[in-house]
Amino acid sequence: MAIQASTEILEGSVLALLSREDYYGYTITKRMQQSFPISESTMYPILRRLKKSGWLTTYDQAYEGRNRRYYKITDDGISRLNEIRQDWRELKSVTDEILEENDGE
Repeated sequence: MAIQASTEILEGSVLALLSREDYYGYTITKRMQQSFPISESTMYPILRRLKKSGWLTTYDQAYEGRNRRYYKITDDGISRLNEIRQDWRELKSVTDEILEENDGE
């Protein structure tokens, strides 16, 4: 994919992923990398920003003698996801109109 995803699209994608299930950081990164060329060094600041905004919360769970930090979407995060989805639909519609024109044919 040559077009870079905006911060809002990345944040919305993380929120959408977490709206289905709680995940720990490494798994979120791997799931996001299936769709976007994104590194761990990019993902963790996104997760911290979403948590600081109140859109995510975290909890730790023991796994094989270590703690994994899981991320969970909040009610405010669901509201934010719905806003991003609406913004995306509007942007996609306008962009499709421009990019899909037949050049006056």
